[in-house]
Amino acid sequence: MPSIRRLLGVAAAFALTACDQNRPLPSGPTLTADHRSDSEREAGERSVEGEGQYDILGLAVLFSYEAEQAGSKKAKGRFRVFTDQGDGLIVDFSGKVTCLAVDPDNHRAWIGGVVKRNRSTDPAFLTDIHEHGDDIWFRVLDVGGAPGLVDRSSFIGFQGAAGIQTSAEYCAARIWPDDNARTWPVTQGGITVSP
Repeated sequence: MPSIRRLLGVAAAFALTACDQNRPLPSGPTLTADHRSDSEREAGERSVEGEGQYDILGLAVLFSYEAEQAGSKKAKGRFRVFTDQGDGLIVDFSGKVTCLAVDPDNHRAWIGGVVKRNRSTDPAFLTDIHEHGDDIWFRVLDVGGAPGLVDRSSFIGFQGAAGIQTSAEYCAARIWPDDNARTWPVTQGGITVSP
């Protein structure tokens, strides 16, 4: 089975654009999200939660996360991303959220953080930018149940991806390529971006 790095490279060419928990996620996500109603949230609070699966050219990626930020307070939360590429190659990261940016008009969010635990066995994800404390990020789209559309998520990024060096820079840049490039349809579960 091809590696996630190869699959992402092939997908990029087609697109023409460039919780720490002790057990793996093969049976599904394991975070418990904060299910407060909009009226229970603080004024100016932004939040994103999601769990489920998306596929990158046939490779199942399981995800689970929760992130929130009230006003000018620091973002907080956690996330986990897991995929088994076969032949003993696993990509498995848990992280702590350190930044969150939300585009409420388009229901998009950018989540950045630091690696809390890297359980990966794929050598491509065992380099000096994948260690405990290193920056890690991803972005998501909540379609809000619109007919014919599905939520979307990008795979995780690290220092140097698209010229970005830190999670804070990633959240501030709010990069969103045309046609939702480099995001993948959620096939199981879902994503909620609030407000």
